[in-house]
Amino acid sequence: MMNRSSGRLAALAGVALLAVLSGCGTSSDTSSSGGGSNGFTPPDVPMKESIGDMEGEVNILAWAGYAEDGSNSPKYDWVTPFEKQTGCQANVKVFNTSDEAVKLMQTNQYDVASASGDASLRLIASGDAAPVNTDLVKSYADIVPFLKDRAWNSVDGQMYGIPHGWGANLLSYNSDVVKPAPTSWSAVFDDASKYKGKVTAYDSPIYIADAGLYLMKHQPDLGITNPYALDQDQLAAAVDLLKAQRKNISEYWANYLQNVQALTTGDTVIGTTWQINASLAAGEGAPIKTVFPEETSTGWSDTWMVSAASKHSNCAYAWMDYITSPGPQAEVAEYFGEAPANAKACDLTVNKKHCEEYHATDQAFSDKIWYWTTPISQCLDGRTDVKCTDYGDWTQAWTEIKG
Repeated sequence: MMNRSSGRLAALAGVALLAVLSGCGTSSDTSSSGGGSNGFTPPDVPMKESIGDMEGEVNILAWAGYAEDGSNSPKYDWVTPFEKQTGCQANVKVFNTSDEAVKLMQTNQYDVASASGDASLRLIASGDAAPVNTDLVKSYADIVPFLKDRAWNSVDGQMYGIPHGWGANLLSYNSDVVKPAPTSWSAVFDDASKYKGKVTAYDSPIYIADAGLYLMKHQPDLGITNPYALDQDQLAAAVDLLKAQRKNISEYWANYLQNVQALTTGDTVIGTTWQINASLAAGEGAPIKTVFPEETSTGWSDTWMVSAASKHSNCAYAWMDYITSPGPQAEVAEYFGEAPANAKACDLTVNKKHCEEYHATDQAFSDKIWYWTTPISQCLDGRTDVKCTDYGDWTQAWTEIKG
C-alpha cells in the first residue's frame, strides 16, 4: 500500500464528525474482521436510482497509487483507459492521510474518494457520503463476499461504497540484523530495547490499536476484546506501552517513501510496514523480510465512496465500476502490494501467485485482520456499562505519546 492516515494534528478537523458518531448508539460484534451492524442511523442522504448521461469529468480523491495516469511512470496508467472508455476526464487529487481525505470531502469539491476504515464511518455519519446503489455497479457482483456489508462500509445492510483492496499491516525486519526471525509484535514492544534507535512505527493515532491488539493477547486481564474499543483504563495501558516503545523509535513514518528509505538505508531494522514498502526496499537490495505476527494484525479495507454533494455522480459511478473491475483491480493490486477486492482480477495478474501471496480470496486470513475502524464513545465491542474513548481522545493521546 502507498500511504495511509498519519493522524497528525489535522485530525482535529474531524472532531465535529466524531461528535456525530459519539451521539449514535453504535455496536459491533467482536470478530477481528469487524463484522456486524454498527447500529446508528445516518443522515437521510438520497441514493442514486439510475445512471444518466456522463458529465464529462469526475473529481477523484485517491490514495497514492490508486489512480495512476502514467505521469509517474508510463507503465502504470489505468486512468487514461477509463477516460477513453467513458468520456469522463479524471481530475485526480492524491491525499496523504485519512484525516486529509475527510476534510477535503467536506469541501464538496470532490465526487468520489477511496476511504479507509478510519475515515469511512466518519463520512457516513456526517452525511458527506451517499449510500451506494450497488445494482448500478456491474463489478460489485464479483467482489469477494467477506468485504461486503462490513461495519466500516455499510449501515444496517446498506452499502456506502464499493470495496477496492485490502491488506494487513506487517512486521518488517532486516534479516542480517534481526536474528532469529521475529514471530511476535513483542519485537517492537516488550523487546524493542534490543533494537534501540532502529525501531519504526506508523505515525497515526490509529496505531494505538496496534498496542491495543498486543495488550489484548499479552495482558488479558485488561479485558480488551476489540482494539478499537478502549475504555479510559485500557487506553491508558496502551499509551504506557507506546510511551515505552517511544524510547526505542528511530522515526515514525506516514509517507511510504519515508519508510522505504529507512528500510533501505538501515536507519530502521524492525517495525510496522506495508508489503509494498518492504518489496521496494528489497528491490533496492536491502535484506528486508516481513511476517504476519502470531498476535495477528491491524489492516485496511478501502472503499470507493460517492460524495453526497457530487456534481458528477454518473461519472463517479462509472469510475467505481471501472476501478473495481477485473483488469484495473489486477493492475492496482500488483502496483500497490495488496489483495484485490474483485476475485476475477486474480486471473489477470502478471504474477500468477499474487492473489495467493496476498490471500485475496482467503476469508479465514481476512478474518484474522482487525481492519481500521474509527473508535467512538459507544464501545464497538458491545459493552454498554462503560464509555469508550473516541478518535479525539486517541488524537490527544498520540500527541502525548510522541511528545
